[in-house]
Amino acid sequence: MMNKKRILLTGLILSMGFILMSCAGMQTKPTEANFKSPVVKLESVQVPSYFGYWYYDAKATPLKGKPGANSAVLPVAFLFNITNPNDYPIKLDGFVFTVAFEDIDINIVNAYETQWIPSGKTNQFSTVLIVDVQQVLGGLLIANYEKVKVKNTSPWDLLEKWWTEIPNMTVPIEVKRGAATFTADGAQKVVPFTGKFPK
Repeated sequence: MMNKKRILLTGLILSMGFILMSCAGMQTKPTEANFKSPVVKLESVQVPSYFGYWYYDAKATPLKGKPGANSAVLPVAFLFNITNPNDYPIKLDGFVFTVAFEDIDINIVNAYETQWIPSGKTNQFSTVLIVDVQQVLGGLLIANYEKVKVKNTSPWDLLEKWWTEIPNMTVPIEVKRGAATFTADGAQKVVPFTGKFPK
């Protein structure tokens, strides 16, 4: 009789253990209410390739190819850390921000790559902005004319400074009006972010 009770008690304890383990292993269902905002932080900025500073108009005769207004490109790579504080994996489904040099807006970056971020983990996300002298010159002459005027300098002087000093990270680069979109089983969260480099 005693052995039967011990067997029943052991079986009950094991069953409760399995139930508790199953409950612990159950993943929280994502909802708009329990969706915590992921954290987006700018980790670093660098110039992965450098092509110098130059510009020529359509009057110049190239050694090869056709004449035209051409200029040096400047690729700028941004690396972000994205932390998921939720009890379930989330998907990065959209990433956009404005890039500014010395508080002058240069261009907007739209990154379309997606990735899953596990619960409680931090992923890294990188994207590259590529601009050229002629493109940025247009913005300095029109959209940012007043800001250039306040700096008491010329668009050409700014361009030369940026193209020659940004590779050494001696020019303040700012990430503005950032918005990262995250989804999880139908729930969605849009997180604003900003950043500066050098920090």
